[in-house]
Amino acid sequence: MNQSPTSTTVEHQRLSENESRQKNWKRWGPYLSERQWGTVREDYSAGGDAWDDFTHDQSRSRAYRWGEDGLLGFSDRQCRLCFALALWNGNDSILKERLYGLTGPQGNHGEDVKEVYYYLDSTPTHSYCKASYRYPHAAYPYELLQTQNAQRTLDEGEYELHHTGVFDDDRFFDVQAEYAKAGPDDIMVRITITNHGPEAHPIWVLPTLWFRNTWVWGCRHEGCSLKPRIEKVDGNAVRTQHEFLQPFRCEFGDHPDGDQVPLLFTENETNQEFLFGEENFTPYVKDAFHRYVIDGQTDAVQPRHHGTKVAGMYAMTIPAGQSKQFTVRLYDPAVAGADSVSVPETFDRRVDEANAFYDAVLPGGLGDDERSVCRQAYAGLLWSKQFYHYIVNDWLKGDRDVAVPPAQRLSGRNSRWRHLYARDILSMPDKWEYPWFAAWDLAFHMIPMARIDPEFAKRQLTVMLREWYMHPNGQIPAYEYYFDDVNPPVHAWACLRVYQETVRQGCPDRAFLATSFQRLLMNFTWWVNQVDDNGDNVFAGGFLGLDNIGVFDRSKGLPHGTQLEQADGTAWMAFYCGTMLSISLELARDDDSYAELASKFLDHFIRIIDAINTIDGDGLWDEEDQFYYDSLHVDGRQVALKVRSLVGLIPLIAVQIIDQGLVEQLPVFKDKLDWFLKYRHHLAKNIHWASEGCSGESMMLSIASKERLQAVVDVMMKETEFLSDFGIRSLSRCHAQRPFELELRGETHRVAYVPGESDSWMFGGNSNWRGPVWLPVNYLLIEALRRYHQFYGDQIQIDAPDGSGTKMNLCQAADEINRRLTRLVLRPDDGAVRPSMAGNVPSGENPLWNDTLLFYEYFHGDTGQGLGASHQTGWTSLVATCLERAAMASQP
Repeated sequence: MNQSPTSTTVEHQRLSENESRQKNWKRWGPYLSERQWGTVREDYSAGGDAWDDFTHDQSRSRAYRWGEDGLLGFSDRQCRLCFALALWNGNDSILKERLYGLTGPQGNHGEDVKEVYYYLDSTPTHSYCKASYRYPHAAYPYELLQTQNAQRTLDEGEYELHHTGVFDDDRFFDVQAEYAKAGPDDIMVRITITNHGPEAHPIWVLPTLWFRNTWVWGCRHEGCSLKPRIEKVDGNAVRTQHEFLQPFRCEFGDHPDGDQVPLLFTENETNQEFLFGEENFTPYVKDAFHRYVIDGQTDAVQPRHHGTKVAGMYAMTIPAGQSKQFTVRLYDPAVAGADSVSVPETFDRRVDEANAFYDAVLPGGLGDDERSVCRQAYAGLLWSKQFYHYIVNDWLKGDRDVAVPPAQRLSGRNSRWRHLYARDILSMPDKWEYPWFAAWDLAFHMIPMARIDPEFAKRQLTVMLREWYMHPNGQIPAYEYYFDDVNPPVHAWACLRVYQETVRQGCPDRAFLATSFQRLLMNFTWWVNQVDDNGDNVFAGGFLGLDNIGVFDRSKGLPHGTQLEQADGTAWMAFYCGTMLSISLELARDDDSYAELASKFLDHFIRIIDAINTIDGDGLWDEEDQFYYDSLHVDGRQVALKVRSLVGLIPLIAVQIIDQGLVEQLPVFKDKLDWFLKYRHHLAKNIHWASEGCSGESMMLSIASKERLQAVVDVMMKETEFLSDFGIRSLSRCHAQRPFELELRGETHRVAYVPGESDSWMFGGNSNWRGPVWLPVNYLLIEALRRYHQFYGDQIQIDAPDGSGTKMNLCQAADEINRRLTRLVLRPDDGAVRPSMAGNVPSGENPLWNDTLLFYEYFHGDTGQGLGASHQTGWTSLVATCLERAAMASQP
């Protein structure tokens, strides 16, 4: 049975203590990025070439300006003091301090992390966390990965780490890091290294503690004028000094073999001499541990045992099939009784408490494998929090005498966003491939997040609407590569769903909903003013997040003299309208002023519905094909872009049901509705009323009429079109035999079914919406089908799959899509590899590879193989919600 956050588990109590500010349980967490190099923040180039301005090769020797990265790391919420692991297997050419991957230009499908690591567990307060890194015995094949991927074409798959053979015969270590908090400022780390290979092999493990460099830049916003310090105090212990962080003691535990543990010290400062041929500020620089361990340069480290970076060096040989373990503890020694806390007992308690928390959260109908998937999905979601620091005005101007960008940057990338001041813990899509917030990704992240930590979910959604993020004109920033891009407007929907989750959990937060609504009004106005150029309620919003789904690259504009009317752009706005209508009606229960706004959104919603269905005749509906298409106006004629894609399915999500009983309780809204029905006859036809056989007394607003809904869903649920074994494809399979082609002014534009990775460089080639399955849009479609069923009941029946003779109502169709999505991650009954992992691991039947999961960005439309970013647990964690929904539906 599910319990609310007021449940009596210890972790729920921590959440409550943190929220009431009794104890700062979230001060420390897995907030380090997996990649700080190659980001816009660290780019000070003339041409905005982030990948080349700060490279992976430089990262070990060059201090970061705006953040830090590390391997399986932890930090405080302002990323002042950081902890992570460094490793060496005796063969690598560099010390493994961070994850390696190909840059966008190097990969044959864009940027791509080339490492194997897993997020295994976490509680919302990070009182317990667990993750692991898979480290080969052999030298890491950096050059081979680069050359092989460079030789591959877009028609070939990516050349991955396991293709190189470094994992053959299980010749690798699993390096596992567990974190347990004895208190808000008492972090214990348990590091376990397991040798899975057939022979003993050496490994050097360097747990590293360091301060983010804030002292050489003159950072006004850091408020730190004094250089911090870490110094040895006794045995294997050090203490920290920082102007605005209390002193901490870090104890490096005993060596598992009883050997001495040397402490290495240096400064977190750039090796200017090595990188740029300039004089160093200090002889002890950021890459000192690399040079000490691998090159044997004993004079690279500070002999007086102080600096801003320290590591304990654990050199050991691990026999075949065995493990070795040691601990590190970072704590505030001023806390009473801190020196009497037992590390093993603390870990045992935190593991038990984590289990109890998820026992309370997850529904009882889940099987063991399903529970494991959910735990790992939530772990990935929680581990993907990151300290995100980007003050655009300071970045544009640069740092005098240290990192001065070229003058042209003042009018270049993100120069319209000088107000943006980001210094927060934010939910990332993927901390290596997308180590920056993406607004519409974040909205989807908060749906599963609200199940386990509604307060964090509310704050994440709210911060995007604050004046130091949202543009003064009302636009929500998209992502750091180009804040001006236009993502689908799903923020209001996420706010409403998170609010509804707080209601379900027995702690409704109407203040959150009202505050969000006021800010969303500004964003809605921006959409209306900026995206509806003709004022005809048909929208052309440009990019809209679906990358290469269109005939044209929608972020770069259209051929001269043409105009595009977007079925999905218009549907997204109807969806936005309907959501704002629902929010305003909910708030009107307590405040009549919201009823006035509800009538505004009612009017706007109906006008968009009318426009998409009637403009220029049948609008964007094609009567012959019984489907919605984009329309191109060119040379005085209108051309339907007959591509069967999500563009034509998105109109289904614009559906809202309004209970007549609620209308009767809101006289202000009822009066407006009655007036509308009386004087707007031509528009009132778009309001559907519950008829005999439907459940309850209600009215429904939707783009698709009953007949058009039936037609589109019939197409969507055909396996020869959209329905795959693993959910709804982003492009119909019919385009495998019949690609769409458009001849326009001597140029041929073509869209064909591509179920896997992209076959074009549109949007960098690193994602593909021309055939694969994407969780977020599937989730919205499932929601919509359930709402339609709520209104129509069993009046609409479909064959699913087509030709099976099995009739389904729309709720059953939603359940079928939901079930197929869960197939992606569940172990098949025959014990074979999970579909999402097939082709992504050396041996799917080996428990070492089949029991741990990666949550990919999207999935092959025919096989279900995971593609794109491998740790996009953000929106792919929605699969946990799908599993929970299926389990609850199966219960009596």
